[in-house]
Amino acid sequence: MTGDWERWLGETRAHRKQEQLERQLLVTDAPAEPVARRGGRPMVNLSTNNYLGLAGHPALVEAAKRGAERGAGAGSSRLVAGHDPAYAALEERLADFKGTEAALVFGSGYLANVGLLAALLDRESVVLSDELNHASIVDGARLSGAEKRVYRHSDLDHLESLLREAASGRRKLVVTDTVFSMDGDVAPLAGIVELTERYGAALVVDEAHGGGVFGPRGEGYAHELGLAGRVDLDMGTFSKAFGVYGAYVAGSRAWIDHLVSTCRTLIYSTALPPPVVSAIDASLDLVRAAGELRPALREKSERFRGGLRELGFDTGLSETQIVPAVVGSNESALALARALDERGVLAVAIRPPTVPPGTARVRFSLMATHSDEELGCALAAIEEAGREAGLVG
Repeated sequence: MTGDWERWLGETRAHRKQEQLERQLLVTDAPAEPVARRGGRPMVNLSTNNYLGLAGHPALVEAAKRGAERGAGAGSSRLVAGHDPAYAALEERLADFKGTEAALVFGSGYLANVGLLAALLDRESVVLSDELNHASIVDGARLSGAEKRVYRHSDLDHLESLLREAASGRRKLVVTDTVFSMDGDVAPLAGIVELTERYGAALVVDEAHGGGVFGPRGEGYAHELGLAGRVDLDMGTFSKAFGVYGAYVAGSRAWIDHLVSTCRTLIYSTALPPPVVSAIDASLDLVRAAGELRPALREKSERFRGGLRELGFDTGLSETQIVPAVVGSNESALALARALDERGVLAVAIRPPTVPPGTARVRFSLMATHSDEELGCALAAIEEAGREAGLVG
């Protein structure tokens, strides 16, 4: 390593530490289960996105084992050697599940968002994005070269003003999360749909945190509201409520055909391994049949959010299984997370750039399979930790 690089690495690390932005990887046993273990200690796990508790489901494990009989890896991009027949069958099932003409499987949600936005947008188009959209949407918009307009979070008036200002004759695309991952609130989707139709814009929604949790069969928040048929492209992931890995984009055949020929993150990525494809296929059945888990998750989330508010924590506009305790400074968020760790609660401190400066928080995410006892113990620990950190009176 040259002196210039060594000096730069040292300076940037010192800056991160000073701003309380240093991050580290920690070994955790059973990190997707309601109770995880870290350093041999059991911890109520309020950090996982395994919302329906399916990640360790025996049916998914068995499906992955069967898939492994076809091989451990895919071997190439789907456009090089072709893909496993199970891939095509999965995409047909996904299209049926989402009520669209076609669907396309990706390696991850990040790859899906970056790839689809870069494939659809160019210098002759305008992309309008909620200011709190996921980083993958932000990065995809940047890479596309399109004119970028960011509207204030869930502000329909601001979105309309930007749509009105966009030059006529330019293709316009609006993109939004349905459930915002750090705040736990939902997009004003009905209003966004109405505006995109009025101004001739395409609409892409990210159902990463809505899929499996909302909708009659877990299809997502757009289906919950009866708006799915008015969304152009629906992106979602299998790594959260579905309990596996990977992502999809669903839409008309014309949209999907365009992505197959132009989406670089599909063209230049190796296909998902057969065990993962088989596990996703099995998870579709479990999600569809999770009629009792979805209301259980909502009820637990409402009680937990109410408990935090009674303690005096600011949970923002949360109305889903994602419940933040917004504390402001990076130091306060880290202090609260450390105090919780000492009391056997696994909850992560979220700091900039993931959230805006001055809004650092501890993010709690609930599972349908958390017991009432586990959540009660967690709330008691949060009250003690809050007092220790000077956040609860």
